[in-house]
Amino acid sequence: MKLASAAARAAAVKRPRPPVATVAAVAVLAAVLGLAVWSLLSFGFTVSSLTDSLDKVGPFLRRMLPLGFPPAGELAQSVATTLSIVLLGTALSALLSIPIAYLSARNTSPRPWLVPVGRAIGVVARAIPDVILAMLFTLLFSLGALPGILAIALHSIGMISKMFADAIEQIDEGPCSAVRATGASRAQEFWSAVFPQVLPSWVATVLHRSDINLRASVLLGYAGVTGLGYDLWLRLQYTDYRHAVPIALVILLLCVAFELVSSLIRRRLLDAGTVRHVPGAGAARPSGSAGSSPDHAAARRSLRTAPGDRGAVIAAASHRPWTRDRLAAAGGRLAIGVILILAIVGSHAKWLDLVTFWRNVPLVAERAWPPSFGPRTWPMVRGALFTTVQIALIATLLSGIMALVLAPLAARNVAPNAAVRGLARGVLLVIRAIPELILAIVLIIVSGLGRQAGTIALAIGGLGLLGKLVADSLEETPPGPEIAVRAVGGTRLQVLFAATFRLNIPAFIGHSLYLFDTNLRSATLLGVVGAGGIGYYLIDASRVSRYDQVTALVAVLIALVLVIEGIAVLTRRALR
Repeated sequence: MKLASAAARAAAVKRPRPPVATVAAVAVLAAVLGLAVWSLLSFGFTVSSLTDSLDKVGPFLRRMLPLGFPPAGELAQSVATTLSIVLLGTALSALLSIPIAYLSARNTSPRPWLVPVGRAIGVVARAIPDVILAMLFTLLFSLGALPGILAIALHSIGMISKMFADAIEQIDEGPCSAVRATGASRAQEFWSAVFPQVLPSWVATVLHRSDINLRASVLLGYAGVTGLGYDLWLRLQYTDYRHAVPIALVILLLCVAFELVSSLIRRRLLDAGTVRHVPGAGAARPSGSAGSSPDHAAARRSLRTAPGDRGAVIAAASHRPWTRDRLAAAGGRLAIGVILILAIVGSHAKWLDLVTFWRNVPLVAERAWPPSFGPRTWPMVRGALFTTVQIALIATLLSGIMALVLAPLAARNVAPNAAVRGLARGVLLVIRAIPELILAIVLIIVSGLGRQAGTIALAIGGLGLLGKLVADSLEETPPGPEIAVRAVGGTRLQVLFAATFRLNIPAFIGHSLYLFDTNLRSATLLGVVGAGGIGYYLIDASRVSRYDQVTALVAVLIALVLVIEGIAVLTRRALR
């Protein structure tokens, strides 16, 4: 009777209604998923449409083989130029993102109205494709590396400043309050209390962006920027696949190596920054830090035994010994400085153009204003925009399906053994390193499917990013629910679906929305190779120097990105 009454009382308890915002967010996600499925069906993706093009692989291989690699000296020069452009552009964007993130974060911005201004700067920078910026800069500057450096720098500000501002808003306010209590200025508070907390996140974001910029540098060759991308474009112009494919392979190997090196650096730097000392908070210091060194211990003993010589004791206490960690940090800073100097020299950029380009501004402004769609009508532009959104949605849907299969095998707490996890991580690494543009070019050459080939290229490229993000989220799952399900006799699959997957649904949705945002811009860039959408109109207008059309199309694209970003932000907040 008692059990029955308890069950009846439990059944009578009414569950609270979900918030309206959550219901609206779920409805939006359902509508987006429905649109993605409908778009997939309307694009005509079938197994036969893909297998029918396999007979074209043979002729393509005959035109490609034997491979003709460029001379070693010429190849080394192109590699050095490409790396120099990527490193200098990323470094410049990292520096410029600091003041923009400072204005964009609610807890550091001097005025509330500056927060949306800073965020808008980031959105606009992310919305304008870097290849369009490079084409614009080739009008203002001489051909060469400088337009590519500036294009990468301005476009990368969007991502770095956004991630940096988000990290600033999540800091511990305790150190800031302590520094403020001493009468420090805003600048002193930021550099002594805020920046040290977000430095690991800033480093990780900059390194991640450098990986993206290396893959994107391939596209800059279409705008006349020197390097491997330009060499590849020249070969493809004459359908010289024997010499184009080797360059593409070099780019792929370079991306894999760059990804491995950046991952190693990111891991070491972030591990070094996991333990932070907050003065006066009694926080634990890592072994070998200044606070636990023998010199400081001796100084504290001297402080108690020799009160008459406070100056010498304070000087001894403030001395920072050259520990292994400090030597590594100093060596890292020195290496960064040397690399940037070598990049400045190796880029062969015409830096004097930064002083003389002003005379070209009136001519470019006259050609870019007023905006005009030219011979195209608004319905045509609207249809191209919708096609771009469809490509991004389908690619995100296909990446999500594949990631749900591959990502669990790459997660330490889900994979059956270490060998499977290592293999899955390696596959994701290689996929992530392949530039989508190269993959799209190969698919279009082989299959001739146009927008379908571009969509498949984005889907495969998205698998590398989404699979890694989902695998990392699965590994960060709290072990409690998994242990509970396992304790009642749950199988591996039951633990996976009842605990691990269930707890990571919000993270999966957030990662998918981020991938869709990325795919939207990538779908625009694939217009270079005829994948359709608004990108085709943009590249076509740039090729014939109709910059009034470029201005109009970029404005429409920025408006689209703002709308989608707003929807994504509201959806993520409602599902937290």
